[in-house]
Amino acid sequence: MPSPTTLLAFVAAAAVLVAIPGPSVLFIVGRSIARGRRIGILTVFGADLGLLALALAVAFGVGALITASEVAFWAIKIAGAGYLVYLGVQAIRHRRVDGQRSSGARRGALAELGQSFVVGVTNPKTLAICTAVFPQFVDPAAGAVSAQLAVFAVMFWLLALFSDSAWALASGCARTWFARSPRRRERLAIGGGAMMIALGGYVAPAKRA
Repeated sequence: MPSPTTLLAFVAAAAVLVAIPGPSVLFIVGRSIARGRRIGILTVFGADLGLLALALAVAFGVGALITASEVAFWAIKIAGAGYLVYLGVQAIRHRRVDGQRSSGARRGALAELGQSFVVGVTNPKTLAICTAVFPQFVDPAAGAVSAQLAVFAVMFWLLALFSDSAWALASGCARTWFARSPRRRERLAIGGGAMMIALGGYVAPAKRA
């Protein structure tokens, strides 16, 4: 188990990384603007569950295998970027559909969580942060390395969950404030979709860390 001093140092470093807007934040903001606060919060939980899965995979060695393989790295990167572009196009195509769908809240919520999870678990920037930053705080004398990395993964996830929720709520409130007419609501949906498409273009050429 990491020492209290190490944990505090990690929290300080992780808080800085989380506070800097990156691909996940832009994805959440885009979804919140396009679909509102409810979908924004669902996006946060889905994307951050993907983040947690990826961080735990790093903790138990999968991340090291991925970063060691050029093919695996590019596969994750292209899959994540392509999926972001797809979601952006869908947001623009369905810009006239209100957030409250007749298909039922439960099935809609599961679909939103599933889409966001795919984005979170295929985010190459998260993979780079986990593999480059987490090991810096490992103390071989403090116990099993995998257990220490798992602790860091959970702490990073909690920080991301708090920060991303704030971004989603703020973006959702902005959408509610400005979207007083169908025309403006459609423009916001188009803007959110465009952000996701641009994000896919940003992620795709990212280099290995």
